[in-house]
Amino acid sequence: MRTGTTARGIAVTGAALLAVTACGGGDGGGDTADGGDSGEKQVKVYGTDGNMGNALGEDFSEDGALAGMRGTTPLTDLSAEFTDRLMEIDPALQDFNYAGETYDAVVLVALAAQAAGTNDANVFKDYVNGLTFGGDTCTDFASCSEILAAGGNVDYDGASGPLSFADAGEPAQASFGLLQFGDDNTLDDDATEFVIAGDEENAATDEGPAPAAAPAGGEPLVIGTLLPLTGNLAFLGPPEVAGAKLAIQDINAAGGVFGQPVQLVEGDSGDASTDTATQSVDRLLQSGVNAIVGAASSGVSLTVIDAITGAGVMQISPANTSDQFTTYNDNGLYFRTAPPDTLQARALADMIIEDGNNTVGILALNDPYGTGLAENTTQNLIDAGLAEDDIVNITYDPQAANFDSEVQEMVEFNPDAIVVIGFEESSRILEGLNSNGVGPQR
Repeated sequence: MRTGTTARGIAVTGAALLAVTACGGGDGGGDTADGGDSGEKQVKVYGTDGNMGNALGEDFSEDGALAGMRGTTPLTDLSAEFTDRLMEIDPALQDFNYAGETYDAVVLVALAAQAAGTNDANVFKDYVNGLTFGGDTCTDFASCSEILAAGGNVDYDGASGPLSFADAGEPAQASFGLLQFGDDNTLDDDATEFVIAGDEENAATDEGPAPAAAPAGGEPLVIGTLLPLTGNLAFLGPPEVAGAKLAIQDINAAGGVFGQPVQLVEGDSGDASTDTATQSVDRLLQSGVNAIVGAASSGVSLTVIDAITGAGVMQISPANTSDQFTTYNDNGLYFRTAPPDTLQARALADMIIEDGNNTVGILALNDPYGTGLAENTTQNLIDAGLAEDDIVNITYDPQAANFDSEVQEMVEFNPDAIVVIGFEESSRILEGLNSNGVGPQR
């Protein structure tokens, strides 16, 4: 995620080295942590945004089960003031993953509608990209709204970073967190580092139409949410919901849009194994929403994007990362504040290479997010100098009864590093790796 990018706070520490007995393929041995040759191999385990959260640790009762596991996730160095305000919305929050991106998604919809002078998404969609680059920098709805009212040009730098949307309606650059689990199976905040991936020079050049006059009356702006309250990404739901509610609170405290409070209609996205999202979208559309924030899962969004954009409603996701959306035929109505996996893959590959790994095994769930991130990471590893034979990609069905065969394939490959790209089922895969001596447990 960091190849060819400008990094911020890049004092990246080495991954915890895990001494395990080598078995299966490979050279059958290696050096120990103290440099001695005892037939033991050091394995490093990595995760990605779908599993790099404190919720993963709740599935493990034994201390050290995840110790030293590292990974990447779209994440901004959120201010204490912002996280404190999120905690006021939901005091039970464990993580803040995608809270900033959700907050920014809601604010961008409101600013676009305000700039266009209408709640018609087919009109205000043309304003979104131009609100994220050039012009006068502002960091909240109130200050940005003042610039618009004066006929100025807004450059919204939000809670999730600079945004700088490209033509496809997605960040040309974004902030990522490099995370690590501690001995207590929770993320070690002291070990977190932040990097910026991408380049603002890749942002769109069309600033969009000039701000329109604010309407004297008319219908209020209605925003729906399609966020994971249930399913395999339910751990992302609380911070995303909190981000959406905080944004609505701030927008309405600043006078709302068109001088009216913005309305929020909440919906559950579930996951790709159910039709929860389809049912929620039907209900949201019937309620008259002008934009829908969500879904978190790329696979879920692909099941509803046609229904949403086909109805002339904007969809803006805070967490979709599949690169399929970059070129998707969405009538210009799909946007995302989360960066595409082409950026995350660079940071993940950089981390793996910097930790000195020469062979890499990737276990990825079989959906657009998993396979896309695996493919992009593989290409970045090859670009960094690894041979194709040094990398093994294994996809799995997240609904499978067990992952024994996939784990055994990884044991037989015996790589220096193992990457697990998945959601809540990752805990069962990691348990399998641990029981075979190639997981993060120590």
